[in-house]
Amino acid sequence: MAKFVAPVIQDNLHGWGPCAVPEQFKDMPYQPFSKGDRLGKVADWTGATYQDKRYTNKYSSQFGGGSQYAYFHEEDETSFQLVDTAKTQKTAYQRNRMRFAQRNLRRDKDRRNMMQFNLQTLAKSAKQKERDRMRLQKKFQKQFGVRQKWDQKSQAQLKPRDSSVEVRSDWEVKEEMDFPRLMKMRYMEVADPSDIECCGALEYYDKAFDRITTRNEKTLKSIKRIFHTVTTTDDPVIRKVDQTVYTVN
Repeated sequence: MAKFVAPVIQDNLHGWGPCAVPEQFKDMPYQPFSKGDRLGKVADWTGATYQDKRYTNKYSSQFGGGSQYAYFHEEDETSFQLVDTAKTQKTAYQRNRMRFAQRNLRRDKDRRNMMQFNLQTLAKSAKQKERDRMRLQKKFQKQFGVRQKWDQKSQAQLKPRDSSVEVRSDWEVKEEMDFPRLMKMRYMEVADPSDIECCGALEYYDKAFDRITTRNEKTLKSIKRIFHTVTTTDDPVIRKVDQTVYTVN
């Protein structure tokens, strides 16, 4: 029959845990740790010095560092030496020499600052002159472009036009008058005019469009229309009426 050896049971009557510390763990410093701690580097000689503050406590222990492995420097008075911290009195020659050196440094610094200021002023004035020149150049180019565009437009609009009334050679001159005399003339009473031709249509204009505000809105309607931009001579209605011969009394 097999023999069963019962293990040694440590009964602690005054608390929890073992009653005595094993010999191999006796007088060994204990460092608390957590199984959830993150491992940083294998050998981190810099400790917890991270440039990014977000990662300062990333790899630190949840229980905090103990003082088991802390190093305490014991005071050693064997190599103690008394140091005299009193200021040594300088001679007049040393004081004047230091004063002259400081004055020369200050004068050189002021000279460099003045030269730098002059260079900056010259650079600013040159930049300002260049900026003014570019602005005037753009202004002249704009004016020249508008003038050239207007000249091209006026030349494009120039076209030979025929007179609306053709003067015939067999006409008899009744009377000639200039414009000032014509302005002073009294108009004779003539009969009521009559319509020769009725063309086109005049639509109603809604005056509500003149009172449109942010509170009083009105929807605009898109109307597809063709606008004929023709002169009086090229108008087909005028050409139709022109075919009829009228007499002028």
